[in-house]
Amino acid sequence: MKCPFCAYPESKVVDSRPAEEGASIRRRRECLSCHKRFTTYETMESLPLMVVKKDGSRQSFDRNKVLNGLIRACEKRPVAYHTLEELVGEIEQVLQNEMEREISSAEIGELVMERLKKIDEVAYVRFASVYRQFKDINTFMQELNKLLADK
Repeated sequence: MKCPFCAYPESKVVDSRPAEEGASIRRRRECLSCHKRFTTYETMESLPLMVVKKDGSRQSFDRNKVLNGLIRACEKRPVAYHTLEELVGEIEQVLQNEMEREISSAEIGELVMERLKKIDEVAYVRFASVYRQFKDINTFMQELNKLLADK
């Protein structure tokens, strides 16, 4: 495993333990050159998921894109990073379990919003405003009113 700090290709495993309820293995590694430590995750290889975008184009599912969207939505909010990682893992697992190899970006967005609403309402509104492309203040208010009605 290449060191993220110095790019040295050799490292040793210092600690291994199950992660994500046994779905992966978390490994703590130490670079043999610079002696800095870093964490890697080993997961079982699965069939690739293809995301069908709004314009009809296809690209492979990238959990980092989902995670980055969540990080932006939760910026300056009291949401722990590991909570976001767990949320992305849960969404990815749901998609893998559906046994469909092609999934629409709209379905992924709905899964994210459904779960994000339970974690942080402000982050949910931020994510929804980008995902649903609110054009004006009225569509924004409609979403806020729906959120208030659910309470």
